[in-house]
Amino acid sequence: MTAATQYETLFRRVGSNPILSASDWPYPVHTVFNAGATTLPDGTTLLLCRVEDRTGLSHLCAARSKDGIGGWIIDRQPTLSSDPENHPEELWGVEDPRITFVPDLGRYAIAYTAFGKGGPGVSLALTEDFITFERCGLVMQPDDKDAALLPRRIDGMYALVHRPIADSGAHVWISYSPDLRSWGGHRMMLQARRGGWWDANKVGLSPPLIETERGWLMLYHGVRSNAAGSLYRLGVALFDRNDPAELLLRGDEWIFGPEEPYETKGDVANVTFPCGYTIGPDGDTLNLYYGAADTCIALATGSIREILDWLDRHSS
Repeated sequence: MTAATQYETLFRRVGSNPILSASDWPYPVHTVFNAGATTLPDGTTLLLCRVEDRTGLSHLCAARSKDGIGGWIIDRQPTLSSDPENHPEELWGVEDPRITFVPDLGRYAIAYTAFGKGGPGVSLALTEDFITFERCGLVMQPDDKDAALLPRRIDGMYALVHRPIADSGAHVWISYSPDLRSWGGHRMMLQARRGGWWDANKVGLSPPLIETERGWLMLYHGVRSNAAGSLYRLGVALFDRNDPAELLLRGDEWIFGPEEPYETKGDVANVTFPCGYTIGPDGDTLNLYYGAADTCIALATGSIREILDWLDRHSS
């Protein structure tokens, strides 16, 4: 069985891909991609999409669908725009949201990239309805991105997964806070591999972690640079439920990558970049929403159980 066949059995693209693009928007935009996702109490799927306008800067806009595939109702104006007057770290836009519903807050926590003069950093915002937002401001200074909050506290502390860039490289870290403002206890979770590996150049969190009975399941993007540019593909790892910094299993191979024309051609070619998922009523079906070539949004479905089984058979 080829690698291509293996990862195709884990994630299956829907036939209507791409499900959202700039032509669907109710106001002029350039591209639509990298959407956070959640299921609202009435069963509606909400995507908080990164939208790049014709200035080249990005804002966030919500799209809602009853079945999570079609019939999208899109906000007629930006849902969450940059606010550089009060938040100068957002001077050049807001990007790549990840959404986590936090039961003890009774609100959704949105971790997003705030892009300012100092570079990309991690900001948080809280909302009950995706209409009004409480900004927590910058919580991880540049260069840092690819962040998501865990849905529950670990030893009484909120936990944030993120990807700082340092002299040692671009690796996934976790940090802890009592109040969502002050952060510490920083620990590396997942390191970019060296040499010729598919994830040798950098790694970063894709959608928020998925809590399973066996541990926290991480879907992460790995980047390998070659003479033609960079390839963004998806890998998987498993972490301890009580100590999310403890790596239990890591897949050797990538499980999903750019193949279709809408993934291989666009503003940034050869990119499949998930920022959000929803889980079906059966508790196992994984609906993975991903940006394709930094140009549009697509959907692939898989099974959490099958991913864990694959990880048992294909990990170091």
